[in-house]
Amino acid sequence: MRRLCLSGGGARKVVSMDHGDSMTDLFEGVKFTWKSVAGEGPDGVDSFELSFDAEHTDMALARYVPSITAAVEQARSLNCALRIFMNEGASWRGISHHHPATFGTLAMDPPTKQAVIADIDRFLKRKEYYRRIGKAWKRGYLIYGPPGTGKSSLVAAVANYLRFNLYDLDLAEVRYNSMLQRLLIGMPNKSILVIEDIDCCFTAASREDGKTPVTAEYDSDDCSNTQQNITLSGLLNFIDGLWSTSGEERIIIFTTNYKDRLDQALLRPGRMDMHVYMGYCGWEAFKTLARNYFLVDDHPLFQEIQGLLAQVEVTPAQVSEMLLRSEDVDVALQGLMEFLTTKMQGEIDAGKA
Repeated sequence: MRRLCLSGGGARKVVSMDHGDSMTDLFEGVKFTWKSVAGEGPDGVDSFELSFDAEHTDMALARYVPSITAAVEQARSLNCALRIFMNEGASWRGISHHHPATFGTLAMDPPTKQAVIADIDRFLKRKEYYRRIGKAWKRGYLIYGPPGTGKSSLVAAVANYLRFNLYDLDLAEVRYNSMLQRLLIGMPNKSILVIEDIDCCFTAASREDGKTPVTAEYDSDDCSNTQQNITLSGLLNFIDGLWSTSGEERIIIFTTNYKDRLDQALLRPGRMDMHVYMGYCGWEAFKTLARNYFLVDDHPLFQEIQGLLAQVEVTPAQVSEMLLRSEDVDVALQGLMEFLTTKMQGEIDAGKA
């Protein structure tokens, strides 16, 4: 082509052709030509004309055009700001979602992280497989572990990786199964349903009578005392039934601090397909945090910190708090080491008592 036109401001740039210019694209050894045409598209808008040898028509329609369409959709999703929706009554209210967590910055066990990424990638590629075996195209994840281990950050990393909007369902605001149904039906394809602290939402009695309103009562500081007229049976049956068949390419994520409190009906395969444990801060997770905060991969204090982390249970949130106290890597790591040493000594003294 004779020249390219560059437009747009800020981080978003658009490169386009002059009217009448053309460019060629090689796909599987076949040449395709794109030409910019002024005012000949629908409603008189500018368009692109695609030309190729007639003998390649089947390949163009079956593989080339779909590949271009997929690339365009991916580019649009990357440029589109994500949103997080919260339920108000029987409707959703959305705000911009700017959580910066990615799998690259997430402080978690590397094999577990890679397993989650591989599972998501496999899920995205299996549309026809799900259709062939007669299963809804959805995937369920249970994220569990102590408070402060990064469960919410993992949810944000999944959303940023998929470029799917989040639907954060607060069951305390849902009073009836019919309201729950309207909320879930209102979710579009390519979305993530999140129910946090699922252990606080239902008692074990909920599995004994799916039609009886459930009162959730806990003495734990982690759960508020709330009363709900929705049932565990109503939630699970709807997720398995109408919600599954009214859309596709959906993710559902439950989080909990206490997996052992959960009703077994929540845990069976087909509902929570993958259980992801978010544990205390190990050596690899610490190195990720050090790289995030200080752009360092090594330091004279690393060996001592590695030894302390092997003996002390601290969460990534606690480590992050210590690293945030100074922009000087030496000062921050020295403070972290002193914190870990004090905590270890406290655990030793507690054991002696």
